[in-house]
Amino acid sequence: MSADHDPGGRPDYAARRANLRNLLVENRVDALLVTDLINIRYLTGFTGSNAALLVDSWDSSEDRTVICTDGRYITQVGEQVPDLRAEINRASARRVVQIAGEWQTGRVGFESHVLTVEQHRGFEGLVTGLELVAVSGLVEQLRMVKDAHEVALLTAACAAADTALATLLERGGLRPGRTERQVARELEWLMFEHGADAIAFETIVAAGANSAVPHHRPTEAVLATGDFVKLDFGAMLGGYHSDMTRTYVLGQPSDWQREIYDLVSAAQQAGREALAPGVSTRAVDAAARSVIEAAGYGELFVHGLGHGVGLQIHEAPGIAKTGTGTLLDGVAVTVEPGVYFPGRGGVRIEDTLVVRQGGPELLTRTSKDLTVVE
Repeated sequence: MSADHDPGGRPDYAARRANLRNLLVENRVDALLVTDLINIRYLTGFTGSNAALLVDSWDSSEDRTVICTDGRYITQVGEQVPDLRAEINRASARRVVQIAGEWQTGRVGFESHVLTVEQHRGFEGLVTGLELVAVSGLVEQLRMVKDAHEVALLTAACAAADTALATLLERGGLRPGRTERQVARELEWLMFEHGADAIAFETIVAAGANSAVPHHRPTEAVLATGDFVKLDFGAMLGGYHSDMTRTYVLGQPSDWQREIYDLVSAAQQAGREALAPGVSTRAVDAAARSVIEAAGYGELFVHGLGHGVGLQIHEAPGIAKTGTGTLLDGVAVTVEPGVYFPGRGGVRIEDTLVVRQGGPELLTRTSKDLTVVE
């Protein structure tokens, strides 16, 4: 299923821009210069590699909302963004700032976490009477809560990954004698076979002692009987990412492997069950982390519990000890506790879920029971 055949039809981009206008009014800016390409895609559907967008905070008719790109994308911008005025100029952001000046816009917000210092200096004084105002994370704030179209894409991406893993196991692709790279490449290809447009991120296959490295990159290390094998992978479909980790044992597990797997499984369940609208991200992290700490392994859980997922594999909100804010209904997140014994092995279990009233919606369906691969 490609980006041209998204489940749920075309998103309501106009509604997304209307929601952004409300935030612009709250932040007392007359317009927003959007230069982050992911944010432009979210607001318009445009997927080219060069673009800038100007969204007027007051004009609901969108006569003063304009997208600018270069000549490579004349046809594409017309097809993907038929509802907005399109300008063609290689210096897209500069041209949009000039247009804001022509319209005597006044206070123009810019994405201060995206625009470089050099770009900002180039815009200062470009237009008389235009005030550039730093704002940060407004579109990302909107992106946290997923609409039905986005959830459909996330669900399809997770299904592609689930099915790929099931096929890998059915084929005997996870077995002693294979290398981490061989397993990773086969799993990636299977995601394409089952509908993915791309892989969501570099696949992690970590065997034996390597499973204790949270973000290990696959090597020629050979899988052996008795190993933990950690698989962290995802599919991308229609621009949306899935994210899942499962840890297997090759052959019968030892007592310490059962103990650690059961511990991480209990922590992961506690984290999932803590997901609810209005709950702080720190509280969700604490729900899972406290299980591991009570067992005496808190120092071996070395990362946050999870993160938002959507058009980017890592996006707001962050679920960690240092997290801020509370969860909202419709936020898509991961829950992925892990315990890692350096030089010995480790376990991580991860799901992608959508926060809902009444309990989270689980999108990654592969079993989390301790699975022995013979």
